[in-house]
Amino acid sequence: MPFSKLELHPDLLRGIKELGFTRPTAIQADAIPPAMAGRDVLACAQTGSGKTAAFLLPILHKLIDKPRRTTRVLVITPTRELAAQILADLNDLAVHTPVTGAAVFGGVSMGPQEHAFRSGVDVIIATPGRLLDHFKQPYAKLPGIEYLVLDEADRMLDMGFLPDIRRVLKHIPAKRQTLFFSATMPPPIMTLVRELLHDPAMINLERQSKPAVGITQALYPVPQELKSSLLLTLLQRGEMQEVLVFTRTKHRANRLHAFLTKNGIPAERIHGNRSQAQRTDALAGFKKGKYRVLVATDIVARGIDIEELGHVVNFDVPLVPEDYIHRIGRTARAEATGDAFTFVSNEEESEIRSIERVLGKRLPRVTIPDFDYKAKAAVALEVPIAERIAAIRARKSDERARAKEKAARRAASPSAPSATASRGSGPRKPARGRTPKGSRP
Repeated sequence: MPFSKLELHPDLLRGIKELGFTRPTAIQADAIPPAMAGRDVLACAQTGSGKTAAFLLPILHKLIDKPRRTTRVLVITPTRELAAQILADLNDLAVHTPVTGAAVFGGVSMGPQEHAFRSGVDVIIATPGRLLDHFKQPYAKLPGIEYLVLDEADRMLDMGFLPDIRRVLKHIPAKRQTLFFSATMPPPIMTLVRELLHDPAMINLERQSKPAVGITQALYPVPQELKSSLLLTLLQRGEMQEVLVFTRTKHRANRLHAFLTKNGIPAERIHGNRSQAQRTDALAGFKKGKYRVLVATDIVARGIDIEELGHVVNFDVPLVPEDYIHRIGRTARAEATGDAFTFVSNEEESEIRSIERVLGKRLPRVTIPDFDYKAKAAVALEVPIAERIAAIRARKSDERARAKEKAARRAASPSAPSATASRGSGPRKPARGRTPKGSRP
């Protein structure tokens, strides 16, 4: 079915055509008609399925001919990167329309975001925490909200945003159309669904979360301490040109990034300890080809649209199968194809078995010819916990010793004033403008 059959506004169809899209994805074909009809929508949609356009297109269709300078749409999403990506998609789809939008998230100045509230942009795309910060100010009023979108609802639950979402709901009208998108539907999400949605159109709820069909998956058994060397070998042999690499922790992301750059691989990293400007620059540089490798934690596992990304590497096996599916969903987006490789140490085999049970199949194991699986580790990505604790204790002991020596020097110094002398030994001089007690002017 072509997009023209969905009866979207001609200005939207023009933008869609210029983007090179001719046919809607499955989630778009299922979600757009009931949303255009004014129904609430509850959709279980995997990452990379085209769900952003599935909720933006019907809303944009309704906004085009409405008066401007009133914010009518609020999209709530879990991460800064996803908010920025949704805004970019909105701008692409609405390029021939008067519809305006703004992203509201932390890590950047609140000034331009305040202007968006005051000017009444049509669509605000926000993370819950920064949105609540604005709601403390008198300018941040949204009485004209007609459409609410909750995107990646289960991810917001994982990040502890559910209480924040409930607080946000107190600031917007109860009478509205609500579009609810989530990759999984755990019980707390279903409780929220029952509170928010009225007779929703239910889409793909019977489907278990699965990777996109275009993803080729493989496991690479390797000792934990040789993962860095294996990744470098694959890059040097040309097995991968550009690759998004997921690590378990920010510390490991930093060390792997340092190892790759030291060995001549253009790389950057993105995680929660990086500033918003650094995260934006890293992602933009990766998209433009400045960096061959982007090392990331799960902060970008959902919602980041990187066109024609050929490879995703799970440097560390994720702890839950859903995170595996979202990570590898960064490739093979919008029905394209891609490869997802997972490095597996002996300690991670139990997590792999859980992933394979969800996938319903055993993933192929791959070994690299001529790679020395018994070599000495090139770099230690993790300092053992016992060593870290010992280092912390030694540092604190040194600090205490230095403080004690400093105090002893002060006490022994003949020029050091005594506590009594420092206060003065003579009669106190009255403060200016005050009359000494017991006397009269």
